[in-house]
Amino acid sequence: MGLLIYGPAAAEIEMDDRLLAHLRIVILTKMRNHESFSLSWSVDANQGSGRETLWVHPSIPLRFRFYGSRPPAINRAWIDLMVAAAHRGDLRIMAEPVPGDGEARGGYAESPIVSR
Repeated sequence: MGLLIYGPAAAEIEMDDRLLAHLRIVILTKMRNHESFSLSWSVDANQGSGRETLWVHPSIPLRFRFYGSRPPAINRAWIDLMVAAAHRGDLRIMAEPVPGDGEARGGYAESPIVSR
C-alpha cells in the first residue's frame, strides 16, 4: 500500500502501490502541462460507501509515498484509459484492464481506496 498525500493539510489517501504508480504518471504528466482536473474514486463500504473527488491543480501540494521496494511494471493500456479520462476533466480510479482483453473498461475501481 502507498499514500497519495494531498493539499496543505496533507490528507492521506491510501491505495495499492501499483495503482499509485499509474496515477503518478498520469497526474505528473498533467501537472507538467499546467493542467487541472478532478480525481474521483469509490469509497469502500467499510468507510461509509459513496464517492470522493479531489481537485488536482499544479499549485496544490501533492506527494506520492510508496511502501513497496520495487516499482511495478506499467500497464500502458491502463495509463491510456486514465489519460483519456483526465483529458475529459475527471480522472477516475478505474479497474486495470486485463492484457489481451481487447476491451478497455472504465468506471470506478472495484478495489477500495482508504482515506485517512
